[in-house]
Order: sequence, then C-alpha cells, then structure tokens
Amino acid sequence: MSDPEHAFERHMLEALICPQTHTTLQYDADRQELVSQAAALAFPIRNGIPVMLVDEARALD
Repeated sequence: MSDPEHAFERHMLEALICPQTHTTLQYDADRQELVSQAAALAFPIRNGIPVMLVDEARALD
C-alpha cells in the first residue's frame, strides 16, 4: 500500500525541470536528489525542499 502523502511529494518533485538545461529530472529517493542527466548534475533535497541552484548541485561522475 503506498502512502498518498509521499506519492504527492514524488509527483511534485518529478514536475520540476533542470534550471540549466530545462530538461526533466529523475528523483533519487536513496540520495534525496533530483538528477539531471543532461547537465550531469544532482540537485539536493534538504528538509524536503529541492535546492535548484546550479552552485549547490553535485557534479555526476
């Protein structure tokens, strides 16, 4: 049984786009990040809030 609150949060996170490339992001629940494959960046989610600043993003290997 899925938790409706978490389903809503995930849906909202997946609606965000990369601020650099304007492409879709993938939600990584384990790392609490939104990943932009196009920009090779991972944007952190802190206290449930996505930090959509390129300067705060982690570069992907």
